[in-house]
Amino acid sequence: MEARSGLVIVLAAGEGTRMRSARPKVLHRVAGRSLLGHVLSAVAEFGASTIAVVVGPGQDAVAAEADIYFPGAACFVQHERRGTAHAVLAAKSAIVQRPDDVLVLYGDTPLIRPSTLARLREPLAAGAAVAVLGFCPADPTGYGRLITQGDRLIAIREEADTTADERSIDLCNGGMMALAGKTALAILERIGNANRKGEYYLTDAVEIARGMGLAAVAVEVEEDDVRGINTKKELAEAEAVAQQRLRKAALDAGVTLIAPETVFLSADTKFGKDVVVEPYVVFGEKVSVEDGAVIHSFSHLVGAEVGKGASVGPFARLRPGSRLGENVHIGNFVELKEATVEAGAKPII
Repeated sequence: MEARSGLVIVLAAGEGTRMRSARPKVLHRVAGRSLLGHVLSAVAEFGASTIAVVVGPGQDAVAAEADIYFPGAACFVQHERRGTAHAVLAAKSAIVQRPDDVLVLYGDTPLIRPSTLARLREPLAAGAAVAVLGFCPADPTGYGRLITQGDRLIAIREEADTTADERSIDLCNGGMMALAGKTALAILERIGNANRKGEYYLTDAVEIARGMGLAAVAVEVEEDDVRGINTKKELAEAEAVAQQRLRKAALDAGVTLIAPETVFLSADTKFGKDVVVEPYVVFGEKVSVEDGAVIHSFSHLVGAEVGKGASVGPFARLRPGSRLGENVHIGNFVELKEATVEAGAKPII
């Protein structure tokens, strides 16, 4: 699998008006990282070497965010909002290079994991032309359905277009898709029939591929992996899932979280061995805690380095640039910023 060349196209052009915010949707944050940052981090960990990010007009901030998480990512502008297939073709100059695989992802799905991307790609190596992520929600109402026949994907049907029998299908469209590079452009360019809104649906790729005599398959994954964000409620739900994952990873790594459900982590929080975190602690971005340190209750850390055996709090605040040496003790109601406390110190502030 590693020997295959791959192009990952991340669609980040959505406005997200339902977020009730002037901020571009993909720049909203989950676990201290933008939605787009989560997707690009997963892609980088997956091992992709070529990324195209499709943004809307005037979204320079989104392009800048992409460069933070994947330096050198190529950005393309979708000047008109005419659907997902139209957005993918904004990156046509990258697709014509004919990579082995083309993966189409969305910038508002922060819970996607590298292992899921690997599963999406596997059918292409086995000869499929199209692979689509699917999931089985508790209530499929409102979702497009994946129509299958044996191990083949026949079509993706929007709920409004389904028959009564098709509405009983619980395998739903997760949106993300992989296409074999040698036929990707031919399939995408055949999506030429706009719907009543004047848009071009990427979902039509399945039936087009089959009409060309090519195979399409569905890959079932957990609902969280394909969870898209369109509202602040959904943003909060994604935050809850991300925190559960981060807490589990910390516990599995040997961190003692006395009351895990009360501790909030960032995606980049780093812990050493034998770290203890008491209840009601918040870790912002860029925090590292070395071996044997204890973070006491109601402390808040952002952009801080905590040395081996250090003790922080309770009710302490470490702001960006705070550096605590080995065995430093920072007690109640202490606030530090851009300060270095040398090893063994027990300051009274």
